[in-house]
Amino acid sequence: MRKIALVLTVFVCASVFSAAGQNNPYGINDACFEYFEKAELLLGKEGFEDVNSKFLQSAITSGDNKAQTLYYVERFKHITRLELNNPINPAQEAKVLRAYDDLKQVASKLGYPQYYYYAYEILQNYYYNHGQAMRTIELVQELQKDAAERGEPYGLWMGTRYLVSLYIAQGDYVTAKKYILESIHMYETSADPLIRRQSVSRLYCDLSDTYVIGTDSVKININKAAACTKVHLDTLRVRYHLAKIAAYEHDLSAYRRYRDYCLADPMLPSISKTAGRLFATLDAIIDGTFDINTVNALSFSRIREVKYVANVAEMYGYKDQAFEIERLMVRKYEQLFSESNRSKIAELDARLGNTVLTTELEAKNRQMVRIYRMVSILLAVVLLVITILLVLYIKGLRKHNRELEEANERVRNANDAKTRFIQNMSHEVRTPLNAIVGFSQLLSLPDGSFSPEEKDEFSGHIVNNTKMLTMLLDDILNASAMDSGNYRISYEQGEMHFMCKAAISSAEHRLQPGVKMYYSPENEEPFTFTTDPRRVQQILINLITNACKHTSKGEIKVTSSLTETPGFVTFAVTDTGPGIPAEQAEAIFDRFTKLNEFVQGTGLGLSICRDIAGRMGAKVFLDTTYTGGGARFVFTVPINPPEITIN
Repeated sequence: MRKIALVLTVFVCASVFSAAGQNNPYGINDACFEYFEKAELLLGKEGFEDVNSKFLQSAITSGDNKAQTLYYVERFKHITRLELNNPINPAQEAKVLRAYDDLKQVASKLGYPQYYYYAYEILQNYYYNHGQAMRTIELVQELQKDAAERGEPYGLWMGTRYLVSLYIAQGDYVTAKKYILESIHMYETSADPLIRRQSVSRLYCDLSDTYVIGTDSVKININKAAACTKVHLDTLRVRYHLAKIAAYEHDLSAYRRYRDYCLADPMLPSISKTAGRLFATLDAIIDGTFDINTVNALSFSRIREVKYVANVAEMYGYKDQAFEIERLMVRKYEQLFSESNRSKIAELDARLGNTVLTTELEAKNRQMVRIYRMVSILLAVVLLVITILLVLYIKGLRKHNRELEEANERVRNANDAKTRFIQNMSHEVRTPLNAIVGFSQLLSLPDGSFSPEEKDEFSGHIVNNTKMLTMLLDDILNASAMDSGNYRISYEQGEMHFMCKAAISSAEHRLQPGVKMYYSPENEEPFTFTTDPRRVQQILINLITNACKHTSKGEIKVTSSLTETPGFVTFAVTDTGPGIPAEQAEAIFDRFTKLNEFVQGTGLGLSICRDIAGRMGAKVFLDTTYTGGGARFVFTVPINPPEITIN
């Protein structure tokens, strides 16, 4: 609980105190700032009241309204800190609530809404630290309702940010991601000057933690966080993340540079209380001295750090230790989540008490009366119901017979298709296998039988036929994954030109002699959007490979456009092959369909492309309006996939 409270407090402090002041980061009188710093160090300790009183006197003398408001902030924090280890009792809670009301009244009167809403956060910490998680959620709801009634967008925005910190503290990154994206969207679309003065660097750092460790999305969001830093704490947090990325990517010089910067900063515990222990563990992994028996891998601040240590350990060859860390992590957090759920249930029971039991008994009595009435009615209509059921049964039996006949017909058709597929595959697989075996035997003849040039040629034939066999088997496995429901789409950031060029590079060995292939984008500027880059490349490779099979002369052109279909990235593969009749535009996407039986393939490629596209909210089709000779296949991908669109 204390760790969670610290995370929540640091999160809000970074937002509330982000404005620059005279010669201090809080924008208050320098003389007042000296007392403020001393008061911060004495929170929950003896001597606080004396220092904080001098802080107030200095603020009044200098006429600094902001410093006067901060006096009430410190006073409220001190009272909650004193009661941290004591169970809640009515007198204590009343004292906390008076300090809460005082801060809100002063902040509202002196015109500092950021501290008005910060009062909610301090009270949230108080209840959360005393095991009242439900009250914490209620306070967020009260804050948002209060902000809506006062007409202050800043309060609504801070309410969403409080939810981010709460869910991250609990290790629920899935729910946190939803509120992070909502907070960023609110910031980007808001004209409220108080919101615009805040820093969203922390939000991008937290967003990076919601993605799989090591993916491009992690680095993309850290770069965004670096671009919008406003205070020193932002810079420190970004460099902490950059150190972890560098260690994971084996960039040891960058890792040590960022690590040393972070360790030299006294504010590092505000980013992570276990950052020093994390760096020590990383050093041991990198130096080859890592011993899981001497490192408590589960003592890090967040579950994300534990998972990161396991991933880095595996990257550096400590696979058994990585497995053990993850096993212990699962056991520990199952226990924590179980305890958390029991605490929430106990809280609900205590709050509802006998009122709930009484309400339930009354509801059950009313329910029994209704049941008696319903039984009387049911007895009266039972004969009618039986008659109706008999009629429906007869109709259903007839319908079932028709469905059986239709199912039998589908089975016969599927059996015929299977037979054709097996016959086709026996031919398709035999062709590259015969070539591999034949040329392998030639290469196995004694030295001197063939020249080095001939052996290189034989090796090339073996490689090409091996790739052909691999492609045939990949088509079958992809089709099987589609049918079994094991095919998954994983969204992250992808760059349009990179995906096209990578697909061309992967398929260019399939080009027939004399055929030219090139990429011609509508706009040369890089464009990054949310999609599954691997699936996009898989579809492009399939379309390009298909064009290579059917193009014996001329060229193959790959294009990309952002204007052809607004809201979508439009990829197109155009060839100068024999073309496809318009009436076959849909048939070619059926399984096992091949217009040219003399061209190698399973007849699954285009079917798989359409299945994958459908799962991404994309489309693959033959452009029947194309009249340039050959065929033009179009692949449109949504820039914002429906399931992750921000409203």
